[in-house]
Amino acid sequence: MAAALAPAALQAQAPAAAPPSEREQALEARIAALEQMVRELAAKQGAPATAPTAAATPAPAAPAPGAAPPAPPVQSTVINTAGWPGTRFSFGGFIKMEGVATNTDGGEIPDASNARLLYVPSATPVGGPDEGMDLDATAQFSRFWFSSDAATESGTPVRGYLEFDLFGSALGAEATTNTYGVTVRHAWASWGPWMVGQNWSNFQDPASLVDTIDLIGATDGTVFVRQAQLRYTSGAWAFALENPETTVGNFRGNGARISSDDNRLPDLTARWTRRGDWGHVSVAGVLRELRHETTTGIDDTGAGYGLSLTGRRVINASNDLRFGVTAGRGISRYVGLGIAPDVLLDAGNRLEAVDMMAGFAGVRHVFNPKLRGNLYGSLATFDNDVALSGAGATEKVGSIAANLVYSPLPRVDVGFEGRLGRRWLENGAEGDLARLHFHVRYNF
Repeated sequence: MAAALAPAALQAQAPAAAPPSEREQALEARIAALEQMVRELAAKQGAPATAPTAAATPAPAAPAPGAAPPAPPVQSTVINTAGWPGTRFSFGGFIKMEGVATNTDGGEIPDASNARLLYVPSATPVGGPDEGMDLDATAQFSRFWFSSDAATESGTPVRGYLEFDLFGSALGAEATTNTYGVTVRHAWASWGPWMVGQNWSNFQDPASLVDTIDLIGATDGTVFVRQAQLRYTSGAWAFALENPETTVGNFRGNGARISSDDNRLPDLTARWTRRGDWGHVSVAGVLRELRHETTTGIDDTGAGYGLSLTGRRVINASNDLRFGVTAGRGISRYVGLGIAPDVLLDAGNRLEAVDMMAGFAGVRHVFNPKLRGNLYGSLATFDNDVALSGAGATEKVGSIAANLVYSPLPRVDVGFEGRLGRRWLENGAEGDLARLHFHVRYNF
């Protein structure tokens, strides 16, 4: 009984509320007038007639004692105006300056050749005089990319990716402006398991590439191709239909190599990859149509195929091993920037596929958080029919290289790399290349 009467007793004992003052009444009248103005403006613009309240707009949280005030947003409006809600936009790349000093004992690499700036095994001169050392410097391998990442209403991830570098055609003289064109490296989109556009070939394993200063590094034995494709990935498996292109060596080596562009079927590639804390291992295969057709009566086809085993083995926190072995028939354009042709053309205008084997291995050692180094080598051999290729065809290429990379700042690399390379011809002649390569790279 006492408990039931307690609230009433307490209420009776509480003092009566004081009537609002004239100031409070005036403030309430002004708030009511403002709310009416908001409703009228909302009605004119077709917006909901609801006035904002303090409860609807929470105040920003105060920073913790001693903490820096929050930074203002970098972008106050949406960049991807046509994207799904919540689309994330990214931009990055690096600025890279390189100096390349090259000596070849079998002749000079031409001034305008790409081989003056990166290691191209098939361009090592053979049979000419030793012209001395040449020094080239460039910023052409600087790179930038854009990425747009989103998800559909059902949660399927969607991504678009564009990547460019400055390794395009010369638009100005090296003596004055050093102007070069922007070139497309990657241009692809993906949704769920599907990817379409230009990307690394599914026959290539970019994760196994050696940490080098040269663009590729272990070029002689490395699969390195970017091309248009349609790819499907399911778990450890990836399958792709890729742009075909047959490279043809002329009869007895007469004339330039031909890129036939006559294929009717895409290259079919498949890859299986297993990953773990120990690194990864990957097995890939390619099956292709080889075709050459002209208006002068040449019309022949064949088949090309190859297998590749690649990977990265983590030895401990400071060391890892990267490796790759590739073998096949009629797949030369996939290896070493096209060291040899896919096929040779005989006197009867028939195609004979070239057999090849290639491999590379590299060891990476981290001395401390700011210094790392790599030692690597690569080799590729080609089984030419000399009666068709001529004695001047490339029989074998190989190189060894080592580098040190120092990072004075987390996003800055300063590196030196030394290389010795050799190219052997079918006639027994050979040419050597010695190169010192320096770069400074800022990643952003």
